[in-house]
Amino acid sequence: MMAESLPKISDAEWTVMRVFWENGECPVGEVIERLSDTTDWKPRTIQTLVRRLHGKGALSRRDADEKAGRGYLYAAAVSEGDCEHAASRSFLGNVFGGELAPFLANLVEKESFSEAELEELRQILESGKEDRSNKKPENKNQ
Repeated sequence: MMAESLPKISDAEWTVMRVFWENGECPVGEVIERLSDTTDWKPRTIQTLVRRLHGKGALSRRDADEKAGRGYLYAAAVSEGDCEHAASRSFLGNVFGGELAPFLANLVEKESFSEAELEELRQILESGKEDRSNKKPENKNQ
């Protein structure tokens, strides 16, 4: 799915989407149950967030079967990875003019990282560099 077609998801909606990404298809009642320990939201608030996410196209919906009772079953219609990427690009664009280097410089300057975290970042950057060097440029004249 292209980033332009992904819905913009609010902070509260991210919380609801994580339930679907972690658990798959489920009714609103199950989402309410799962969020009752981690939020102070009323059931009506969660129902509204689910309805809003469905309206944005982030959730799909189908009628529940007879065994599950009346109502709907909802499932994530967009992947967590695609949403994370779109949110990251949006943040970079809004805050750092779309530039990754100033973001990383700011983060490294202001945060404390363990040696293990720094090594993990080095490996991620090296892996990205290798991935780019292994890709052949596409021939746009075909």
